[in-house]
Order: sequence, then structure tokens, then C-alpha cells
Amino acid sequence: MERPRFLFRNLGLSTGSYLAYTFAVTVGFAVAVAVLRHKQRFDPQLIVPVLVESAIYALTMGSLIVFVMTRALGISPQLAGGGGGFVAQQGFGTRVVMSLGAGVYEETVFRLGILSGLVVLFDRVLRLRRWVAFALALGLSAVVFSAMHHIPPYGDPLHAGIFIFRVLAGICFGLLFWYRGFAIAVYTHALYDLYVFLVR
Repeated sequence: MERPRFLFRNLGLSTGSYLAYTFAVTVGFAVAVAVLRHKQRFDPQLIVPVLVESAIYALTMGSLIVFVMTRALGISPQLAGGGGGFVAQQGFGTRVVMSLGAGVYEETVFRLGILSGLVVLFDRVLRLRRWVAFALALGLSAVVFSAMHHIPPYGDPLHAGIFIFRVLAGICFGLLFWYRGFAIAVYTHALYDLYVFLVR
């Protein structure tokens, strides 16, 4: 979940391009905050509660997914082995930025873009019931989210355990995005990736 850089590498772009993208998104976010605050639509007092809520989700999500996989599905997560190769070659600061940037990049692409787009397609174009449209969009976007982490040559080796873990993680992020908002999903994803990076 901390590897949007694989997409950049597969497109022939450098780590510098990824960092530039992350910087541009950060600047855009800062500008948006400034504009909303000027229009009195942004309350700085909400930052701490949002971060605390996101941190709770980030610290418990992995354990919950592992519990579901092992107790309900009888599948081993097989989490070992991820994050080597290209990741290990990066410096500490770069890897921290990449972990944090994944929250913004992947939530923008997979939840704000793909999940929302599929809901519109299924709901307004195909005229499916709202809950059916959301369920299909949530599942499909989660599968795509997981699959993108295994694209060679920079993706992780494909194992059922880690693939399903990421599908379930994608579902969790999708539910947070849909019911708690984009900010909560982004912060949860970023904090989770940072937590995994620091304890790994």
C-alpha cells in the first residue's frame, strides 16, 4: 500500500518524479486549506480530532484484517517479503516521504477516482440500486488496488495471502472514504504506511 512509486517506475519515471508529484500535491493541499479557511469553511480545530481518529484506524486496521483472514477465511496473510528491492535502496527520508505520499496518491486514484467513478457508472448509467452499485464499486476498486502492488518488475511477488490482505485493506480504506470522508482515508492510509515502515 506504500508503493505508488512502482507505477512511476513502470512508466519510466524516476524517484525524483514521484517526490515532485508528492510535493505538488502537498502544495495543492496547502493552497486548498488556505482558500477554505479564507472562505470560513475550514476549521483548524478539526485537525487534531481527525488525526487521532485516523491514527486509531491505522493502528487497528492491520490486526483486524489479519484476524478476519486467519479466523474467518483460514488464510495466512504471508506479509513477509514485501518492501525489498527498490524500497531498500532508498534513504530513510525518501522512504518516509514515499510512505506518507502513498496516502495521498493512492486514495486519490483508487478511492476518489476509481471507487467514486464506478459508483457513478453502476448507479447512474447502469441504474443499479445504490447499495449494489457501491458494493460492486468497493470490491472492484479494492481488487485493482491490490493488483497494482504486484505489477512487475517493481511490485511484490504475487502470493494469495498478501493479495487478499491488500484487497481487504482496500475495502477498509474505501469504507472510510465513503462514510468518514477523503481526509480520514488519506490520513489513515498515510499513518498506516508510516507505522509499517517504522516497525518493519
